[in-house]
Amino acid sequence: MKAIVITQPGDPDVLKQADVPKPEPKPGEVLIKVVAAGVNRPDVAQRKGVYPPPPGAPQDIPGLEVAGVIEGVGSEVTLWKVGDEVCALVSGGGYAEYCVAPEGQCLPVPDNLSFIEAASLPETFFTVWSNVFDRGNLQPGESLLVHGGSSGIGVTAIQMAKALGNTVYVTAGSEDKCMFCEQLGASKAVNYKQEDFVEAIKQVTHDKGVNVILDMIGGDYTPGNIALLADEGRLVMINTMKGKDTNVDLSAVMRKRLVITGSTLRSRDVAFKSAIAQALLKHIWPLIDAGKIKPIIHQIFPAEDAAEAHRLMESSSHIGKIVLEF
Repeated sequence: MKAIVITQPGDPDVLKQADVPKPEPKPGEVLIKVVAAGVNRPDVAQRKGVYPPPPGAPQDIPGLEVAGVIEGVGSEVTLWKVGDEVCALVSGGGYAEYCVAPEGQCLPVPDNLSFIEAASLPETFFTVWSNVFDRGNLQPGESLLVHGGSSGIGVTAIQMAKALGNTVYVTAGSEDKCMFCEQLGASKAVNYKQEDFVEAIKQVTHDKGVNVILDMIGGDYTPGNIALLADEGRLVMINTMKGKDTNVDLSAVMRKRLVITGSTLRSRDVAFKSAIAQALLKHIWPLIDAGKIKPIIHQIFPAEDAAEAHRLMESSSHIGKIVLEF
């Protein structure tokens, strides 16, 4: 089969199309003929050599989410059959014509979505559900602040939280991005290049702050996050784009009874990810079917242009998801 491989750690040009062996599904796995694969920041980190795949995952083929048709099933598979149309969260290997996935990490392609749209769902939807609603325990009526509101994670979090009865605030890096986020459902989008997000969110919440913050920035955003959290607030970290080191006012953590937590998804086991898939199927897939949550796709690239897709990802000029088409 054809796949996009990382020939060596480096810039986007190290991504090359190559002929590689087609994978075989193990017990409990399905073989998917890939129509489309999502592009995500962990793919970029893997390409640079700073985010190695977990043991057992393809080491030189990136890609954490795919959509396509099941072409083969391993022994012990009970949830799917050949011919089923699915999207799936995988630990790697998505940038290829065929990919294997644990059966529990597959979800049906919603009837109203194309394969390309479905390929943009798993990575961000699994991540947002796990971190905002499980770890962050966001409850109906509470407020959520999302940094990077126009990213794939951001547009997913805005729609999910809004559809489930929450007020959503975001930060983004341009007026166009802020406007898009507000049209998508955010009550307030702060252009962090022009405003202090702490003061802007304090003003709009009348100094009450927010209940949950989903942060992929880290670094010097952290003191502001602590200052913005309401009593019993939860800060959930999923990346540290501005650095892993910071200063935290521990007295505020104690005084406001805050929770600081975070997670990475890729290394978690199949049972954990399968449980998220079932939660999404129950709570979120009906909202997609009803048109209340929709994929936001910025650009589609032919798979052989994966290097260009990575350049776009690294530019941060996109709004929503980037997808490769096979």
